[in-house]
Formats: sequence, C-alpha cells, structure tokens
Amino acid sequence: MKLLQVMAGARYGGAEEFFVRLALAFERANVDQRVAVRGHPFRKKQLSSGGVRTDTFAFRRWLDVRTNFGLRNIIRDWRPDIVLTWMSRASRACPKPKLGRDFVHVGRLGGYYKLKYFRGCDHLIGNTPGMVDYVCGLGWPAECAHYLPNFVSERRAPPLDRKILNTPGDAPLLLGLGRLHENKAFDVLLDSMALLPDHWLWLAGTGPQEAALRSQAVRLGIEKRVRFLGWRDDVAPLFSAANILVCPSRSEPLGNVVLEAWAQHVPVIAAASEGLQQLIDHEVNGLLVPTGDAPALAKSIMGITGARAEALAASGWASYRESYNEGTVVSRYLDFFNTVAR
Repeated sequence: MKLLQVMAGARYGGAEEFFVRLALAFERANVDQRVAVRGHPFRKKQLSSGGVRTDTFAFRRWLDVRTNFGLRNIIRDWRPDIVLTWMSRASRACPKPKLGRDFVHVGRLGGYYKLKYFRGCDHLIGNTPGMVDYVCGLGWPAECAHYLPNFVSERRAPPLDRKILNTPGDAPLLLGLGRLHENKAFDVLLDSMALLPDHWLWLAGTGPQEAALRSQAVRLGIEKRVRFLGWRDDVAPLFSAANILVCPSRSEPLGNVVLEAWAQHVPVIAAASEGLQQLIDHEVNGLLVPTGDAPALAKSIMGITGARAEALAASGWASYRESYNEGTVVSRYLDFFNTVAR
C-alpha cells in the first residue's frame, strides 16, 4: 500500500504537530509513504531527518497552479493507493481521482469545518466521536466517517530549571500551551491567576492575542508571576517542571495538550468545551469547569494538591496508555487504510 499525505497547515499548531508525529511513526512502521507540505523549512527538516520523503508546495488560497500541477504529477507518477489530506486547504487542493478511481481520497478534519471543502473525499476522519457525529449530522454517510484518535510523545525529560525563568522553586506552577488565540481562552486563565496569589504561570505559545494577553497581565497586576515562553517544540521539560496543566479553551475539537499532560503524568484541569468533555472523565482523569468561568477555574486549581493531584495524574496516564499511545493509534490507522484501499 502506498500512502501520500498532504498537509497545508500553519507554521505552528496542534494538528500540524500531530501530522509530523504520525508521519514519523508511519516511517518507523515501514509504511511506503510520501508527504507534501507547505514550505516551512523546519517542518521539512523534521520529516526528512526521520527518513520521510518530502515535497514542498506553496498551497496558496486561490489560483495556485503550481501546487495543483505538482500534486497531479506526484499522483500520476507515484500512484498512491491512499491520499490523506489534512484539513480544508489540502483537501480542496487535492486533484480528483479519474473515473477509474485510481486512489482513495481520505480527508482528516482538524475542527468543525464546512463540508464544502471535502466534497472530493471518499472518507473523512475525525479525531473525536463528536466530530464524526457532526459530519454525519450534516449529511455525510455514516459508513464513510471514521473516528481515529491522536497520540503524543511519551518522551520524558528532566524539569526545566525554574531559575532560568525567574520562578520560585516552591511556588505552585501552572502550565498553559497552545496558540494565543481567542478560542484558547488564555484571558480566562489570566483572570483566574488574579485570584491565585501564590501561583505562577508559564504560557507557551504564539498567536494574535499575545499583545492583548501581556497587557491584561499588567492590568491585573500579575505580570511578575506570568512567563510568556513563545512557541516551544520541546515541551517535556515544561511538563516536568509544572504542577498542573490548564486548558481553558472556549472551543477545542480535541485537546492534544491534555494527551501530552497525561503522557507526562501531570494532572489536568480544563474548560468543559465540547471536545474536552468527550476526552476527560470529570474527577477521574481530570477536572472540568464551566467555560469562561475564571472564579470556578481558580477554585478547582486550588483543589488540585497532594494525593488528589497524584490520583488525577495516574488516571490520566492510564487513559493515555489504554487508548492514545503510538502503537495503538498507528495500528488503527493502518487497519483503516487497508480496509478502504480494498
């Protein structure tokens, strides 16, 4: 079986990072694959260093003849059995199979997108059951909609020395990860920090809300206890240093950061947005609070200490090992590919 993956994503993002992890995992599993990505040099380096055959294209929004021509040539000459396109732009850019159905086109959703972008697909993958229900509710055939979960790295690392970020060694340390975007609701997390005078926060990510969040921290008088770290490719040392992972998102299709915290044995507290509700079993492998409720978030954070923190972390690790580890997820993908290719 030959697999072509097409990713036209942004420079940074959870879906983009999972794409790289999955492509490298496929390479380790000896999948005959090739990938086409937008020309971010660091991403091509990540893939190529792992042995993945990689082509780069511009993936412009409109009238991108070169990208379309290049993808057509790869498909014509290499003849993949499966073309897996990631999210809307790559799915729209993929050439349609000829009448003889020379490949099976699978689109992977990264959120609750409009189906018009995926009209050329034969099958759709959602990384939560809710996403599958969503596309079926819009009229997509249930037999062509499939749930396949994500996995994250289990690699552990020594904690980042808190002194490097001028953070007290004995302070309760919260960790937030993700794009600094309105959907991620880091403004709510900052509001909760104003109610947690003993806690410190490391916020790793970049995005359009960074300036507003920095200004908010100053306005709330918490700027001395908040560290903006920028985008971090290696998050294991951050998890090792932190006491709690906080995911306050207003909208979250899945929540890769929750999986990362589980894999790193760190307790999780999250807003009860749709994807996070499906992922977290409240009071078992994490805590859920109402979206946008800073006082409730602060109250729950104060309650995660000692034996309770250890129990949440242990249960999160068990959830990860049962359903979201690399071997299990890769096996499910390969079974799916073999089924639809037949």
